[in-house]
Amino acid sequence: MLHVVHHADYMAPRPDRGSFRFDKYYLVMEELRSSGAMLTEHAPEPMPREWLEAVHCPEYVDQVFRAEVPRDKERRIGFPVTPAIASRVRHTNGGTWLAAKLAIEHGYAANSAAGSHHALHDTGAGYCVFNDLAVTANRLIAEGGPRRILIIDLDVHQGDGTASLTAGRTDIFTLSMHAEKNFPVRKARSSRDVGLPDGVDDDGYMDALTRHLPEVLSDFAPDFVLYQAGVDPHVDDKLGRLALTDAGLALRDRFVVSQARRRGLPIASALGGGYGDDPRQVAARHARSMLAMADENARAAQPD
Repeated sequence: MLHVVHHADYMAPRPDRGSFRFDKYYLVMEELRSSGAMLTEHAPEPMPREWLEAVHCPEYVDQVFRAEVPRDKERRIGFPVTPAIASRVRHTNGGTWLAAKLAIEHGYAANSAAGSHHALHDTGAGYCVFNDLAVTANRLIAEGGPRRILIIDLDVHQGDGTASLTAGRTDIFTLSMHAEKNFPVRKARSSRDVGLPDGVDDDGYMDALTRHLPEVLSDFAPDFVLYQAGVDPHVDDKLGRLALTDAGLALRDRFVVSQARRRGLPIASALGGGYGDDPRQVAARHARSMLAMADENARAAQPD
């Protein structure tokens, strides 16, 4: 059973400026619904303003809510923040929060959007408006739920915004494994960064992941995991510099979930990056990723 969070507002009308494509978000759900897998869909509430303001600058949050973001910030984001986009990002952030709550109940749950790891304190960046990972982690801890949260970021781009927003916290650990020469040019400092050279394939990627992730889990000892499961490390991704195959992405995702679940840790995933000329191919990669993680979660629930 895959518990997946989705909302109609995830598919915002395309703005008149910017190159970002929103069509993959409904295509992801089409792929999931046609897969034949057991699927339960959950609709999120919009993220409350005060939860966002606990992490982001209140002035910036207000600019987004009013859809009056200055042009210099819109250029950093990559598209204008219209009223539809403002509603979208409130729902995608609410979606990661809901996926986290569902993961606590079911072991694993997915948000079919978000993973907006480039958003910073007072601005968005890199197609990200609000940082759902940092906001969700902060809120979970503030409510007295999980006390130590590990954010695993395996997008091909470094999670610079997440690292910046959680810097100095001892209750949130950020692990970012990314293509070192890819965006952003100026990297932030995660709790642990693993920068990979261009062209790393399945074997090289898994060698790095199997060395770093179990060590972080053992040393930091989290009680909850948030996973940015971008599929842009794929060899055919338009913005990636790595060379993972479909099988390599599935192996990566299964390993992450198995490492969390074998320790009894709930894990929630957010969609992350994935880019290409054919949005249906990209959507299919995201769908396969979520289905592989749900299957691994089911395996973990079976008695030995």
